Amino acid sequence: MPRHEAVRPQYRWWIPLTVVAAALALVLMILFVDRGQNDDSARNTDGGQQEPDVVVTEVEDPEQKDLSDFDSDDEDPLADGPVDAPVTLVVFSDYQCPYCAAWSQDTLPTMLDYVDSGDLRIEWREVNVFGRASEQAAKAAYAAALQDKHWEFHEKLFAGGKPRAPEDLSPEALTSAAADIGLDMDQFEADMNSPKTAEAVDENAAMGTELGAFSTPTFILDGQPYVGAQPTSVFVDAIEQNLEGQN
Repeated sequence: MPRHEAVRPQYRWWIPLTVVAAALALVLMILFVDRGQNDDSARNTDGGQQEPDVVVTEVEDPEQKDLSDFDSDDEDPLADGPVDAPVTLVVFSDYQCPYCAAWSQDTLPTMLDYVDSGDLRIEWREVNVFGRASEQAAKAAYAAALQDKHWEFHEKLFAGGKPRAPEDLSPEALTSAAADIGLDMDQFEADMNSPKTAEAVDENAAMGTELGAFSTPTFILDGQPYVGAQPTSVFVDAIEQNLEGQN
C-alpha cells in the first residue's frame, strides 16, 4: 500500500443491523405492554362480567370520623328499611360510575330482600365525584325519592347495569325518565330545581368527602368500610355475621 494512502476504516456492517434489531425489540415490547393494559381495561369495563377482586379496603384515614356514628333520619327520602333495623348499609355512589351501576344490578336486589325482611336499612348517598351531570342526576333522584320512587328512578338511570352518558343526564333527559315511571311532573320539576333539594344533595356529597369516600362505590356496613363493587357474597356474609352477633 502506498504510504500517502490513508488507511480506510473497515466498514462494520453489524452496527446498523444491531441498532435496527434493538429498535424493533423495543417497539414489540411497547406493543405487548400496551395490549396487556388494554385487555385489563376491557375486562374492567365490560359491565361487571368479570368477578371483581375480593379485596376489602379501608377508607382512607378512618380515624377522622367514627364510622358507626350515623344518625338515621326516619324522614330520609333516600333511605329504605326500618330506622331501627339490626344492620345499616350506607352507600356512597355516583350516577356516572360504571361500578356503581354494576353493583346496583348484581347486588342491590339481594340487599333489598334484607330490607323487605326488616333486617337491613339502606341509606343512599350520591357523592358526585364525576361532576355536574352526576350532581344534576342526584337532584333528580332526590326529587323522585320525595315521591317514593327512588328505586324506580335509580333503575332507569342504571338500566342494564350501566351508567348513562353525560348528555343523557341533562334536565330534559331526567325529566323524560321521571315521566316514564309515572311521577307527578310538576312536582318533580319543582323539587329537582328547589334550593332544599340542592342543599340535601350537597350535604350528602360532603358526608362522603368527610369520610374519605373519593372513589365509588364506597360502603359503610355497621361501621365497617368497604371500597369497590365487592361481590354480593361479601355483603351477605357481613350482614349474616352482624345478625348472628346480635342474636
